[in-house]
Amino acid sequence: MLTIRPAVPGDEALVLSFIRALADYEHLLDRVVATEETVHTALFSPHPRLFCDIAEWDGQPAGFTVWFYNYSTFLARHGLYIEDLFVKPEYRTKGIGKALLVNQAARAVREGCGRLEWMVLDWNSLAIEFYETLGAREVEGWTAFRVQGDALAKLAQSS
Repeated sequence: MLTIRPAVPGDEALVLSFIRALADYEHLLDRVVATEETVHTALFSPHPRLFCDIAEWDGQPAGFTVWFYNYSTFLARHGLYIEDLFVKPEYRTKGIGKALLVNQAARAVREGCGRLEWMVLDWNSLAIEFYETLGAREVEGWTAFRVQGDALAKLAQSS
């Protein structure tokens, strides 16, 4: 039986294990610098800006979503952005990934959000096909940009 619950203090190691498992699947494990302490601070500070839901199958941790609110000035409404969605391989094909997305979609509708968004690696055709069966569509004409590390520090110091 599937249950989805919010992460609570004490789940830091579990959340970090999901983050690392997702990064390993995406061939990005070497980029993970998160620790149990940083997970705790992000999710459980007095005014968190990041949230996490845990999927459990028969009481066992099976997957998670990490998400936050964004805002569309065009829609003049908040949206939900899923940063991470992951289901352990042994729990796939049980509808857990879909249930996690349905959970987020229901939250977005309940809270009057204008959209639900996430990114997927371009090589992950299985995920792309799955998302498309749920009605998700690629945002055509947009390319993601990122500034981080030394480039971020350099930009911040420029005048």
